[in-house]
Amino acid sequence: MKKLNKLSIAILAATASTFVSAVELGEFKGTTFSVGGYLKAEAIWGMPDSGDNTLETTTRQSRFNLKASKNIDGHKVSGFIESDFWENQSYNSTAALRLRHAFISIDNLTIGQTWNGQFFATAPFDARMINFFGPGFGTIGGNGGTVRPSTVVHYTTNGFRFSAQDPLYDNASMPDLVASYSNRFESGSAYNVAVTAREVQTTSVDDSEIGATISLLGKLAVGNGALFAGAFTGKGTGPYTGVCVGGMWNPGNTATCDIDGSGDLISQTGFNLGVTQNLTENLNGTLRYGKVEVDDTANTSAYETTATLIYTYLPGLDFGIEWRDQDMANHPLRPAGQQVEVMAMYKF
Repeated sequence: MKKLNKLSIAILAATASTFVSAVELGEFKGTTFSVGGYLKAEAIWGMPDSGDNTLETTTRQSRFNLKASKNIDGHKVSGFIESDFWENQSYNSTAALRLRHAFISIDNLTIGQTWNGQFFATAPFDARMINFFGPGFGTIGGNGGTVRPSTVVHYTTNGFRFSAQDPLYDNASMPDLVASYSNRFESGSAYNVAVTAREVQTTSVDDSEIGATISLLGKLAVGNGALFAGAFTGKGTGPYTGVCVGGMWNPGNTATCDIDGSGDLISQTGFNLGVTQNLTENLNGTLRYGKVEVDDTANTSAYETTATLIYTYLPGLDFGIEWRDQDMANHPLRPAGQQVEVMAMYKF
């Protein structure tokens, strides 16, 4: 249990879920309430492979959360809810409140809308990035569009995590499933192995097959930094990795992005490499590369390279800059080409 608790803390710290820096409001009738979140301002210069250069600025990633927890008959029960302002995806329109998380935890069981099993098998074992559009590219959790199912059930015990999720295939007769095992060492090194399975539509709306993928990610602590590496291979995982037949995932191609022209499941593989180093007491630098290859007739592939500097000016107040290069658009605001993002974040 000691090792599991350490892993849970590491996961929270790695996911930018700000509860780890939450402010406790106090106790009322045995229930403890706390609030957390952050304010973030960012500017992104885009230099696409085709088209004009762009500049986008926003504070819409800023978020706020509330947690209530209580011990009931020897059980730890809590509820967590968090929102940001990304309901409308366009930078240039009025911000709208969006539900990110809303879940209940009873001891080791979690039920509600929150991170999927692929995310928990990815984020704590991957190099840090500023990029808001998903977890690490080149992993089974690389797609930010499917990272928080509307309903997910997690059960954790002794390093194992079992997840059943709202299926991405509308006519599925079973939930999407993830089983993973994580181990963290006193040195700070860690690894995760995960198996995912989901029902995938094939030749028609009434036909389907089960696709499965295995992944391995690891972190090796070295001095004041760490090395990261991971890989996956399997079928039926395109909507979670973010790379599909002929292009990146979007809500309109979920049903067919894992099949070829004959309706057969196709395989894909991916890998990621990263290194992070504390350059000074307050400055951290990270380099990361991820790539996915799809075994389709077009030999679809996609990569992303990032270089990140984050400076902690004061406890809870960070400034950062990140350069990115990708060869395939993964969102209208993330076209193929290069981007430079600067940000300021105050966590509370």
